[in-house]
Amino acid sequence: MAKSAVLRTFGRHWLKPLTFWLLALPGLWLIWQWGLLLSGMPNRLGFNPIETTHHFLGDTALRILLVTLAVTPFRDITRWLPIMKVRRRIGLAAFWYAFAHVAAYLGLDLFIAAGMSLPGMLAGLWEDVAKRIYITLGMVAFILLIPLAVTSFNTAIRALGPQLWQRIHWAIYPLAILAVLHHGFMEKGNQPGPWIHGAILAILLGYRLVRTARRRSQPKPSAS
Repeated sequence: MAKSAVLRTFGRHWLKPLTFWLLALPGLWLIWQWGLLLSGMPNRLGFNPIETTHHFLGDTALRILLVTLAVTPFRDITRWLPIMKVRRRIGLAAFWYAFAHVAAYLGLDLFIAAGMSLPGMLAGLWEDVAKRIYITLGMVAFILLIPLAVTSFNTAIRALGPQLWQRIHWAIYPLAILAVLHHGFMEKGNQPGPWIHGAILAILLGYRLVRTARRRSQPKPSAS
């Protein structure tokens, strides 16, 4: 009973702020490292800070996206319902890190490479999307993520209705696959990161397939 009371108190008062700060930590760390770099102090951004920033933001967005998908299995296994209160918050954090990842690619890479010319940046973006498969996959995944972020509020659920809202948010499954493939094609050589992310995603999607199959196999109650 005491344990249940502690969990209820934690879920009611501490879960949301703790989740917020945990999700903010990677971004705060990156800002700190850039502050060190710009002030001429030792930092962890390496000899190519722009590339490090790209990778860090992209990896963070993908990992938080996987955490979002892990919330429902965690709820089912532990029966701890308060975790569902922060699922949309985690998903929004994945969007903002993905947005920062794309913004860093457009601003720090293409815009500067194009001599700070907007037409040149757009031309470079089109060339990358057309020629580099990992850019194509990443941009499609990000575009699919936008409607999920825009509708991740109670107002949107009420306006769309639960069924349409749920159908829109089914896009998280194909976009997660595209995000993992984006990471895999982006890495040079056979790196373990994409394989680990792919294995985690396969487990999370497999869990949902098994759960859906079990629900469909259960006999429906007969009308009396």
